[in-house]
Amino acid sequence: MATELQRQDSMPCHNRTASRGDFMFSADRLIRLVVEEGLNQLPYKECMVTTPTGHKYEGVKFEKGNCGVSIMRSGEAMEQGLRDCCRSIRIGKILIQSDEETQRAKVYYAKFPPDIYRRKVLLMYPILSTGNTVIEAVKVLIEHGVQPSVIILLSLFSTPHGAKSIIQEFPEITILTTEVHPVAPTHFGQKYFGTD
Repeated sequence: MATELQRQDSMPCHNRTASRGDFMFSADRLIRLVVEEGLNQLPYKECMVTTPTGHKYEGVKFEKGNCGVSIMRSGEAMEQGLRDCCRSIRIGKILIQSDEETQRAKVYYAKFPPDIYRRKVLLMYPILSTGNTVIEAVKVLIEHGVQPSVIILLSLFSTPHGAKSIIQEFPEITILTTEVHPVAPTHFGQKYFGTD
């Protein structure tokens, strides 16, 4: 369930008259929220450091073996939010285009860290409408040795149909989204990158 703050930040992303500046500000805030929740799902290990005053401080840090994968082009909007939270994380890319008439997804490009099959994957795609693009992306990740159980999908807006399609195909995948609503702002990529 979305918080009131998330609902407030969702408004400019749905409002067709919102300025690009307001849209990006709200989108970036939502991206940061979902990225941070995704990072909370990753494995940590305990570590100890010495403070400037000489005291011991026990904390945690990420275990090695995490990466992000953005589904181009709209998924690239989420990369900076991930880097802001985890600056050394490796990021792969995948380009999938859907045929406007048939809605069938086709992979045009995929570049991942060579050891992606050993990593937990934060799959970034802000708008989950039909689920077809994400399903195709997960299939490509599986072809590269990634198990669906280590994939965490980070999405801002999802339709019930899109989420259900992915869960039916890959029940082991984790989906994190700020909102599930029948209408997703499919213009997200164009508005975010200023090509609307």
